[in-house]
Amino acid sequence: MKGSGLRAYALLYLLFLYAPILLLPIFAFNSGTVISFPLKSFTTEWFGQMFGNATLRRALTNSLIIAVSSSVLATCLGIFAARASTRFAFPGKGPIMGLIMLPLVLPEIIVAIALLVVLLSLGMTLNVFTVILGHTLICMPYAAVILSTAFNSLDRSLEEAAYDLGETKWSAFRLVILPLVMPGIISSLLMSFTISLDEFIIAFFLAGNEPTLPTYIFSQLRFPKQIPMIMALGTVLVVLSIVLLTIAEYFRRRGVARTGAKDTGGFL
Repeated sequence: MKGSGLRAYALLYLLFLYAPILLLPIFAFNSGTVISFPLKSFTTEWFGQMFGNATLRRALTNSLIIAVSSSVLATCLGIFAARASTRFAFPGKGPIMGLIMLPLVLPEIIVAIALLVVLLSLGMTLNVFTVILGHTLICMPYAAVILSTAFNSLDRSLEEAAYDLGETKWSAFRLVILPLVMPGIISSLLMSFTISLDEFIIAFFLAGNEPTLPTYIFSQLRFPKQIPMIMALGTVLVVLSIVLLTIAEYFRRRGVARTGAKDTGGFL
């Protein structure tokens, strides 16, 4: 009886979680402009309208620039943090790592308001660059977690063998360690890219007059005639997010298999 109840709860939970996402492609290919049943005829008009929208293309370009930049910065910082936390013992290690992970538990709106106040007090103009800074901040904890797992699974004897063979610390890191943790680095890049591309609150506060994809979608929800195009855009974003997360999980598992570490779970 307990097993049946748990299965029913799990099915209802999954239905509640994923039913809205499953409705996106249904209405994205529906010719009706009103989001309701019964459906009308099949059409790809909304996708054509989406690709022909100049403002949408500008928002997409901004979002791609922000996502690529913040994922690279967050991953680079995550490499430093993960390497330091897994390889060295130093005073204040616990509090420092806790501070890095703090954006995971803080409400994003609090982080966004704090960043807005700090950046404006420094005299900075709100633009794509300020959004990159904000997204780097919120992506870094995810990058640090992924890369800490990758560095933890390394066999230290490989690094010591490189030193014995005459390699310097930098050359051993570049030639031995980085290739072994490369799947984790790629996983971190893809995860950070996905988080940045989908993030709304930080972009809403810090983008100024520059539109990003999430803020553009939010602005168009006030116009009923634009809803079908937004459903088409949402379908593309969902597919892209699933693909990126699947690739990230593939590289994470590949890295675990390469190092022979125990798999403690992942994204999928």
